[in-house]
Amino acid sequence: MSEECGAAAISDRIALGAGCYWGTEKYIRKDFQEKFPNSIKSCKVGFMSPDTNAMKNPSYGQVCSGETGHVEVLDVTLNDPAEHLEPLLQFFYAFHDPTTMNRQGNDAGTQYASAIFTSDEEQERIARAVTDGLQNSLHSGFTPGGYFGNMIATAIVPYTEFYPAHEEHQEYLAKNPNGYCNHYIRFKEWPSLN
Repeated sequence: MSEECGAAAISDRIALGAGCYWGTEKYIRKDFQEKFPNSIKSCKVGFMSPDTNAMKNPSYGQVCSGETGHVEVLDVTLNDPAEHLEPLLQFFYAFHDPTTMNRQGNDAGTQYASAIFTSDEEQERIARAVTDGLQNSLHSGFTPGGYFGNMIATAIVPYTEFYPAHEEHQEYLAKNPNGYCNHYIRFKEWPSLN
C-alpha cells in the first residue's frame, strides 16, 4: 500500500468470485490485461469464504459440495490499484451475470457466488461505487444481454484467508483452450446515466 498526494491508501490485493474460476481467470489474466497491459502483477484461482470461521484449507471436492461456504475466486494482485481497480471491477461485471444468487448459467451453488472480497476501506468504497453505478444503470433501463435480472446480487465482503486451488486448476483454460467456460462479454462499454 502507498499513499500519494493525500489520496487514500489502497491495497493491491483483491479476490473476485464470478462463477467458475477458470473463466474468471481467463477473462482477467488474458482479456483484461489486453485492455490494460501490465495491470496484473499476479493472480491465482482458489477459494475464499466470507465467514472467518469457515473450514480451513478446503479441497475442491469439499467446496463443490456447497457445505463449506467457500466461493471459487481469483486472487488478484494489481501493479497499480489506484489506476486499475475501478476498470477491473467494471470488467468483472461485464463478463459474468451479477444478478443471479449463487449461480452462473448452468453452474449453481454457493461456490459460484458473485463476490468481491476487499482488502481495505478504499477498495470497499470503490467496489460499492462501481456496483451502485451499475445498479442505477439497470434501474434506468440498461439491459445487458446475458443478465438474468436487474438487481445485483454481488456480495461485497472483507478479504479473508485465500486457499489456492491445486496446480492443475491454475491457468486451466490456457492449458485446455476448449475447456468449460460459461463466461462471455455481456457489454463492451460501461453504461452512462447521461
